[in-house]
Amino acid sequence: MTHPVVCEDNSEGSLNSSKMNKLSKLQSAYIAGFLDADGSIYIKLTRNNTYKYHFQVSPNIVFYQSSQSKTSLKTLQQMIQSGYLRSRNDGMEEYILGDTSSIRQLLKAVKPFLLFKQLQAELMLQILDLKKEVNSPADFLSLCTLIDNFKDLNYSKKRTVLAETVRLVLIEEGFITP
Repeated sequence: MTHPVVCEDNSEGSLNSSKMNKLSKLQSAYIAGFLDADGSIYIKLTRNNTYKYHFQVSPNIVFYQSSQSKTSLKTLQQMIQSGYLRSRNDGMEEYILGDTSSIRQLLKAVKPFLLFKQLQAELMLQILDLKKEVNSPADFLSLCTLIDNFKDLNYSKKRTVLAETVRLVLIEEGFITP
């Protein structure tokens, strides 16, 4: 179910990553605990013909809280100085980091303190590195195959675009042969 949203502080989705604060070890540990408990690390593949291989790769780190606890997400945003807040119509609030640079910086800072999402953090960093090296349809398909690993690490009931979907579109569009 999709929920209409209201974005706060930055309606376009993310602040300039160069503004992201350098976090202390204590802040990094706190954020890691928050992420482990009430956060998500994932990458979404979306069909979009304006992209070279007709799919958009969207990395995200999202923190969730009920609307009554919105203040804690605002505090996180002030601490990190990147990303944006979003109010859903189901009584939930989200703090979203969607730009690659901020995601990479945050994961490097919190990774040593993560207990439950260590594998997701490692996979995200690996994918972000590989994404920079995509030079062919075969490279892109390899990236999508790696992204598929999130379905085994996360509770991904809505994930419908998988590497196989991408492979079929790449064949259909003449990027690769069967």
